[in-house]
Amino acid sequence: MKIYSVADNITSPLGITTIDNFEACLNDETGIKTIENSDLYPTSFLGGLIEKNTFPELFQEDKYTHLENLFIHSIKDALQKAPEIDEGRTALVISTTKGNIDLLAPTYKGEMPAERVLLSSLAKTLSVYFGLSHSGVVVSNACISGVSALLTAKMLIETGQYDHAIVTGGDILSEFTISGFQCLKAMSDEPCQPYDTDRKGISLGEACGTMIVSNQHPIEKEDRPMIEILGGGQANDANHISGPSRTGEGLKNAIKRAIKASHISIEDIDYINAHGTATSFNDEMEAIAFDTLGLSQIPLNSLKGFFGHTLGAAGIIESIMTIEQMRRNLLISTKNFKNMGVSKKLNIVEEIIPEFKSTYALKTTSGFGGCNAAIIFQKYGN
Repeated sequence: MKIYSVADNITSPLGITTIDNFEACLNDETGIKTIENSDLYPTSFLGGLIEKNTFPELFQEDKYTHLENLFIHSIKDALQKAPEIDEGRTALVISTTKGNIDLLAPTYKGEMPAERVLLSSLAKTLSVYFGLSHSGVVVSNACISGVSALLTAKMLIETGQYDHAIVTGGDILSEFTISGFQCLKAMSDEPCQPYDTDRKGISLGEACGTMIVSNQHPIEKEDRPMIEILGGGQANDANHISGPSRTGEGLKNAIKRAIKASHISIEDIDYINAHGTATSFNDEMEAIAFDTLGLSQIPLNSLKGFFGHTLGAAGIIESIMTIEQMRRNLLISTKNFKNMGVSKKLNIVEEIIPEFKSTYALKTTSGFGGCNAAIIFQKYGN
């Protein structure tokens, strides 16, 4: 059974549609700014924040949380591009690492009950809003949640219970999240620099992304090249609660499983969208894994310099950006990369590469607890 990506949306500080975000990246814009908000953190920090005064249309409904409003907008926009979906045959898969964690903050001034922090409550809220018979599945597996959610949706459709799935991923900035990464000394005081010798750590960002996936490609409203979710793999190296295996074993195994599930060879991969968080251990681990697998010459980029690390949204929005690059036959630069800062050579995309055709693209993610995920997309047509 073939599963296609038929519609999508990216909502971030760069814009509230996929096209807005893609064009911003082409123009080398970034959503990472200096944020001074004592409700989020006592001192200023760098990050990507979706401001209510910038996008007031996202926050019209008072009975929903900040994150729920982002999910609602993102799903609505994606569904408009695939209007013939049978809701009774549609699964809902949600990717998030923290959900409505802001409701538990001492500085929270809203009226939402604390029970809304439960991930099951988030799923029910979205399912009821969109009138779905499916109550929703929440995937919360650190920073691989987005790719894991896509693979979960693919499996649900393959069971025959569903023809379509709404796969949506989102996370917001909160005191809890920012304080946690600050305690790990993982946040950079400059915009993040993936794979660069001067990298200092991550920049956090908030975003929401939605992909409509289906076994029925003709439901797609737009006339554009077909993209199939070919296969994927997941693996855990169990190295450390927050640090990846220094040899990249988990990521290598996830990629091998994705290759096997896709029934292609490693030589077929044309392009890699990597995790690229700009932390010293993550970037080095990825470089070792890609080199060991013979992928060091394949063009590779990280999008964290544009969006920041968006946690549960990352695997979704970066998959959408991967697919959009495939459809447009070009590659976007790795923002803020200047000098190679990993021990193994990588073919980092340093500036936009036009007229670059990708038939098979590999998207990878890695996260706390040693988790790793990989997914492969195939393009049909020009």
